[in-house]
Amino acid sequence: MAVSVQLKNQHLLWRAGFGPAVEQWNDLNKTSPVKLYEALEKASRKEPMPIKVANNFVDGLMNGVDGIRRTEMTQEQRQQMQKKSREDIRNLNLEWLDEMVNSEQQLREKLAFFWHGHFACRNLNSLYQQELLRVIRANALGNFGTLLKEVSRSAAMLAFLNNQQNRKQKPNENFAREVMELFTMGRGNYTEKDIKEAARAFTGWQFKLDGEFIFRANQHDDGTKTVLGRTGNFDGDDILDLLLEQKQTATYIANKMYKFFVNEEVDREKVTWLADRFYKSGYEIKTILKDIFTSDWFYEEKNIGSRVKSPVDLLVGIRRSLPMQIENEDAQLFLQKVLGQILFYPPNVAGWPGGFNWIDSSSLMFRMRIPQLMATKEAFQFKAKSDDDQEMGRAGKMPGRVVQTTIKWEPALKQLEKTSREQLLSNIASLVWQTDSSKMNKATVEKFVDASSRERYIQTAIIQLMCTPEYQMC
Repeated sequence: MAVSVQLKNQHLLWRAGFGPAVEQWNDLNKTSPVKLYEALEKASRKEPMPIKVANNFVDGLMNGVDGIRRTEMTQEQRQQMQKKSREDIRNLNLEWLDEMVNSEQQLREKLAFFWHGHFACRNLNSLYQQELLRVIRANALGNFGTLLKEVSRSAAMLAFLNNQQNRKQKPNENFAREVMELFTMGRGNYTEKDIKEAARAFTGWQFKLDGEFIFRANQHDDGTKTVLGRTGNFDGDDILDLLLEQKQTATYIANKMYKFFVNEEVDREKVTWLADRFYKSGYEIKTILKDIFTSDWFYEEKNIGSRVKSPVDLLVGIRRSLPMQIENEDAQLFLQKVLGQILFYPPNVAGWPGGFNWIDSSSLMFRMRIPQLMATKEAFQFKAKSDDDQEMGRAGKMPGRVVQTTIKWEPALKQLEKTSREQLLSNIASLVWQTDSSKMNKATVEKFVDASSRERYIQTAIIQLMCTPEYQMC
């Protein structure tokens, strides 16, 4: 099929953001994708709205609780602090989710979401997680080298990758290994000797209780090291600079961005082109984004509707199409858990695998029920694991949960007010689906649509079209 301007712009809004907001529906065929991308980039230039939830936890961390110093706390008091931190991380999750839904800076939040998976970090200290999120959102569209260095100095990442234990004559290789394998060059592009030597360079990279980075010179190995064929008295910054000098780093990042923003099936020729320009730009993230989102090949039919929406993409996209008031916001955390992607709780340092790993027969059926759950307040049940990090302080078999929402239908009704009754279902499908809506079986869909009034027809048609396999793709 020929790809329409409307479908191209939907494709762009899903890949460079979290899908079109309902208010954008009638404008999808009124501008070119290049101009729409320019508007997205311009909207994301200003500083991101700060997200701060851990202030009280900071006071307790630094000053103790009820006048009791942290080192003198009882086990129960320490558990209370840990509980407070988990609550803060839940709040951080929900506030960031709201930013993804409501912010005009869709490009910035989508890139921050990408880097959140790239620099995957599970840390139960809400202050450290909050600061890492600030670093990622602030640098999401900036320079990759700057982002890499700031993330590498963050308390969250240094703690998660055990660099507090990396000391002179007792090196811990975990941090150096993951920086090479997952953050820059990718597996197979360095030796075990390179890791051992780089780990020595990162000795002394630590942080204070409040999360501030500190270099402890007395714990740093200041001897000569040889890494990637270069020899010198390297420290951590030297190693990061050395990794950025390797064109393989640009290739690794370009390959990962292609899979995330374009297609899981990688076109090596295009990745090579992207990596070359990214490297020559000095790792300016806006350069590679512009090259992706303004290239004709990005809008080829094979790339449209080719990716399974991540759980976060799915939940945020539904809320952008169906503005709603959620009375029990915590229900979104349980939806994330059932779907397998809880913000700030990646499965490991490699992040979420993505692609078709998101779905199997049972998860697909549940994903397809979510719009209906939100519209009807139907209860859903699941059995949680025993208490662990991902429980966020809750454990055991959970009772039935209800997503208590009030959907604001007025924007959708207004967007569709000029559409004839005969064209309603086809028009809604073209706005909701990222696949060829002309192949829709109208008779099957209309069996589940309430035709008692135009308003009810629109409402139920939108819900039913969202409860399809086609809606799972973007």
